[in-house]
Amino acid sequence: MTAAALQEKSVSARDLAGLCDAADGQVAATMYHLLTGCDPADVAIDSDDSFDRHVFASILAVAATEGEAIAGSAGLAARDLAALMAQWFPAAPRPTAIWCESDGCGDDEEVAMIRDLLLANRSTRGETGRWLAAMIARRAVEPNHLWEDLGLRNRTELSRMLERHFSPLASRNTRNMRWKRFFYRVLCEDDGLVMCTTPVCTQCSDFVLCFGDESGESRLALQRRLFDLAAATPASGSTPPAST
Repeated sequence: MTAAALQEKSVSARDLAGLCDAADGQVAATMYHLLTGCDPADVAIDSDDSFDRHVFASILAVAATEGEAIAGSAGLAARDLAALMAQWFPAAPRPTAIWCESDGCGDDEEVAMIRDLLLANRSTRGETGRWLAAMIARRAVEPNHLWEDLGLRNRTELSRMLERHFSPLASRNTRNMRWKRFFYRVLCEDDGLVMCTTPVCTQCSDFVLCFGDESGESRLALQRRLFDLAAATPASGSTPPAST
């Protein structure tokens, strides 16, 4: 299925499940556009609602690239994904069983610990914070920077989201530690454990792991760029155009 076909308002939810069969860059861009009506590079996030909508679309878009049920990759139960879609993306097709083959509520201890930490530090009302806690916790076990595995455009967006929805926790990161490392440090400290090998961060051999640079190209931008590059590259063995 082509990106153009997926962007038609008449596309069915079952057709949308075919996103996972396309190239990652096309999948992510098409999913984000289908949810929001725009490209992630162009979206305006000045208001809190527009920002939250962008965050949810980014997470769902990157989850759609991983070849698994979107609910599971995003960290949501099927009922929560349906409720999120109805609240934030009412014009988009409703998720089907193919989106939700895995329930997103497994008993992974690591995910549960991060989710519970976030839930205990919510600073906004309603379901948005609860959904985000589950989604952040699930994406935190992926291997890249957390902002990348949430599909966000940069670390600043991650910080803004945590400061908005999980302010008591975010305010404890006074030294601007990498967020994923910070979560684990807080979990250890709250349990009376010591994660660090040295009492002073600047003397620690793991300093770069905790405080290193987190700049770079977002996963959605990278996937779209690679897709566009592949589309522009002539297929192997094709006949070059005749010279004039």
